[in-house]
Amino acid sequence: MVVAEWGGRGLSAPSQQLVTTIQNGNPAVVIVATNLPDRFWGYFARSQNRSQVSLASDTEESTDAPLLFTQITTAQALLSQAGAEASWEGEPTFQTLNDLDFDITASFESRPRSAPNTVGILEGSDPILKDEYIVLSAHMDHVGVGTPVDGDSIMNGADDNASGTAAIIEAAEAFAMMNPRPKRSMIFLAVSGEEKGLWGSAYYADHPSVPISQIVADVNTDMIGRNWSDTIVAIGKEYSDLGETLDRVNAEHPELNMAAIDDIWPDERFYYRSDHYNFAEKGVPVLFFFNGTHEDYHGVNDEIEKVDTEKATRIVKLMFYLSLEIANSPEKPKWKQTG
Repeated sequence: MVVAEWGGRGLSAPSQQLVTTIQNGNPAVVIVATNLPDRFWGYFARSQNRSQVSLASDTEESTDAPLLFTQITTAQALLSQAGAEASWEGEPTFQTLNDLDFDITASFESRPRSAPNTVGILEGSDPILKDEYIVLSAHMDHVGVGTPVDGDSIMNGADDNASGTAAIIEAAEAFAMMNPRPKRSMIFLAVSGEEKGLWGSAYYADHPSVPISQIVADVNTDMIGRNWSDTIVAIGKEYSDLGETLDRVNAEHPELNMAAIDDIWPDERFYYRSDHYNFAEKGVPVLFFFNGTHEDYHGVNDEIEKVDTEKATRIVKLMFYLSLEIANSPEKPKWKQTG
């Protein structure tokens, strides 16, 4: 058994060390003791009775141990009854405890599931540049059901991320109607599993429709329908010359009335939290259109009636003009040199 502390955003013990310990020791169960306030405990109690999703193991025999959440006081009482001591004062730690004698009753059932990505490819018009590709990506999954509000338990995800999914569909239709088509080819990618850990885009980046070396840019769209009517955050502007391209294209279209600003929440690490990141990890220059979170984020009230569709339309147009500029440029995007 492994005991670890959980503080709200994941295991606060060193994650790689904990994973290594679990894999090497192959424990029967991992008890995760949480120090969250009581008002959050009901959520975790209910979540343990719902189906959980995890990636399939690369080996025939998985070493993944079931996670059981409990309050720190309960975990301390269990360990005390078993003749062991544990303290979570000071720096968070985890402990591996062997030969303890107490019973935990739990029921687990594993069922294979799949959640496919959806990919559309529009061939470019230039005989040479058509072998280079621009990806327009968005995730089409959300977080399922939650605590009912006025009888509604479905988390629709109208902003997160039906807005982004609709954006790439609209852009795909616009590009398909062009004559001639853009010089470079376009990939329109709707991925699954973003909310579980960017799974769909990770799979696609590892198994792309075309060689990853031929993908010259990814323009990712995730949540573009709320907050300011005249501003969109373009995360990643500073890392490649896509930032300058976006600024130039936006200046050429003042009718959009859309300021594309740098990341204003660096502490939230949004650059690492949406599907563009898996392309950046492969060396593909990226931009991430994002309007920020709001009070309905991952809740049942993220409804279509609250989406500013007029604003989203202008962002789609900006994304279209940017992608067209990238597609027709003689030079492909480049990363900036950083210290």
